[in-house]
Amino acid sequence: MISFASSPWLILLCLAAGVGYAALLYSAKAPWSKPLNYGLALLRFLVVSFLCFLLLSPFVKTTTTTTEDPTVVLAVDNSQSVGLFTPVPTLQQTTTGLEQLSQTLRGRGFKVEIQTLDPSAHPSRPDSIRFQTAATDLDGMLSNIQDAYDGRNLAGVVLVSDGIVNQGRSPVYSEYNFPIYSVAVGDTLPKKDLSLPTLNYNRVAFSGNRFPIEAEIGYDGFGGGTATVQLRENGRVLQTKQVNLPAGRRRQKTTFLVTAPAPSKRRYEVLITPKAGEFTTLNNSKFVYVEVVKGKLRVLLAGAAPHPDLKALRAAILQNDNFDLTTYLPGIAPLKAQDYDVAILHQLPAQGGVGAEVLAQVRAKRIPAFYILGPQSDLSAYNALGTGLSLTPRAQQTDEVTPVLNQAFSRFSFEEEALRRYATYPPAPVPFAEYRLGGGAEAALFQQVGRLKTQKPLLVFGGSPEHRQATLLTDGSWQWRLTEAADHDDRPEAYDRLIIRTLQLLTQNANKKRLDVYPTQDAFTTSDDVTFGAETYNAIFERIYGQQITLTLTDEKNRNRTFTFTTSDDAAPLHLGALPGGLYRYAARATLGGQPQQDRGELLVQEQQLEALDARANHNLLHQLSRRSGSRLYYPSQFQQLSQDIEKADYKPVIYSQDDIKDVINLKWLFFLILALLATEWATRKYSGSI
Repeated sequence: MISFASSPWLILLCLAAGVGYAALLYSAKAPWSKPLNYGLALLRFLVVSFLCFLLLSPFVKTTTTTTEDPTVVLAVDNSQSVGLFTPVPTLQQTTTGLEQLSQTLRGRGFKVEIQTLDPSAHPSRPDSIRFQTAATDLDGMLSNIQDAYDGRNLAGVVLVSDGIVNQGRSPVYSEYNFPIYSVAVGDTLPKKDLSLPTLNYNRVAFSGNRFPIEAEIGYDGFGGGTATVQLRENGRVLQTKQVNLPAGRRRQKTTFLVTAPAPSKRRYEVLITPKAGEFTTLNNSKFVYVEVVKGKLRVLLAGAAPHPDLKALRAAILQNDNFDLTTYLPGIAPLKAQDYDVAILHQLPAQGGVGAEVLAQVRAKRIPAFYILGPQSDLSAYNALGTGLSLTPRAQQTDEVTPVLNQAFSRFSFEEEALRRYATYPPAPVPFAEYRLGGGAEAALFQQVGRLKTQKPLLVFGGSPEHRQATLLTDGSWQWRLTEAADHDDRPEAYDRLIIRTLQLLTQNANKKRLDVYPTQDAFTTSDDVTFGAETYNAIFERIYGQQITLTLTDEKNRNRTFTFTTSDDAAPLHLGALPGGLYRYAARATLGGQPQQDRGELLVQEQQLEALDARANHNLLHQLSRRSGSRLYYPSQFQQLSQDIEKADYKPVIYSQDDIKDVINLKWLFFLILALLATEWATRKYSGSI
């Protein structure tokens, strides 16, 4: 369809221009015949009229229509609990019924797609689904479907599940914009069972101290009896308790007191001895992961003057029981003469030499130091400390910045939630300066000015292996903790973790070594991708790359896994994939400058037993979901009824139309048409004797 925004009178003027031009040119006597003269006049009339018409900016509007058939998504809860506790005949009936339902709906004009708890997996057939997922997040699966099919012709979702939710929030508290046809599997009958739903313990213990492990025992069908509960380590029984199970209750607690051994990572197992008649023993054991440390790390928090940062730092540090904090302000009280494991120096070194006694002690004892710069900092004195960062300020100007992650940093990890919180922090002042990083120094956070992400450092780790140092380039981080606490129910976890991990990195592996290999997290779970970071140094402790490292993992049964990788300047970690739960020892070896080097440590992989904890299906949850969406609950024997109900709902295809508008003057073929008409006229005139 051709449309334009001009009146019909303008079109008549275009035609009149064509007639006038043709009449003016061909009204005189010509050396060719009259029919040929009329033909040439017609060609000129067409060309001129159309050129005038193009000046009116006409456009072509095309409408394209597409039809989308209604889609039904088969959302299958492929968690371990469905496979473990649904009778095999019922599970086979369910997968067969899903396949028949799929074929029936496709025959009725529906599109059918399959979705599981893993959003990246799209099984082609229901009978190819394996029920092996370690956790159930029904709300996550349904929300992913809602997002993926937003704006599309989604007729409904057939949800096959046992209703057991152990991750994410309950789906009954969410709103979905599609009908949910729930198909209930699993078994709702009470079963005789003993389980360990919860273990309560501190994840850090101090060597030589006694720490408690509290076990909560769940029991159904064994009320009035007793249970034998053991605490084990590497198969060796440490303690045994007989626990009474009072009738009329379903939970009972017992506590083990353990003396923490030498500093190391420890894995303990709490086990309920199986009893005759138990439905399953998969939930009879649970593991405890404890890191035993030599004692509290002594932290010195020293500032040039009172400042809100000091309160924020103090609050963050006191969240961790692993630190013993001493606060010092020059001129208020004398500095305690004790050995510190790490020092936080707020605006020290300061102008006028304030706090010189603190700096002298840090330098003399090579105490790992965390410098925080501000207006009172003596930047010239700071540049002489060898922190790995030097800066040349430009007058007294500052930039207002927020933190943004350096993607290449891998000495410790940042959670996605922490990065989202960083993005909401208010801007804080940093010196407007020229920054230079020395050898071995690395920025963990960069500066973001407004929406511009820069490569200027904000948080830097440097120094040397024998004297580790870090620098934060702003004294306004107290605003970050305050804002995060206000936005997240007084839980500024991202800020606190950043401070704690900075101190942990400064105090760990402080010995002089040229090969440093370490897990990128304190602990992993069996569903995580286990990753290792590595740093290599030459004889004068400059960071070097391209070094081949051999890493050997040894599990608790002395079975070895060997990996080989090469360090790169982008600090890419080594990915080991998922590992079975347990405590691993690792040994790393490399040859640096012709000399063999090695590093050792421990790795914790925590087992998840979420799916074995609850064997009783929750069909009431599925009933609520379906009823709220205007549907009902079905069972595996009712797939035919389900198919009929979906057909009765009379879902229709949706027709979408899309308009495409193009200016006529931009159509290339018109140029060649006009050129052909003009060429024809010119060639005819020349051939017929025109001069």
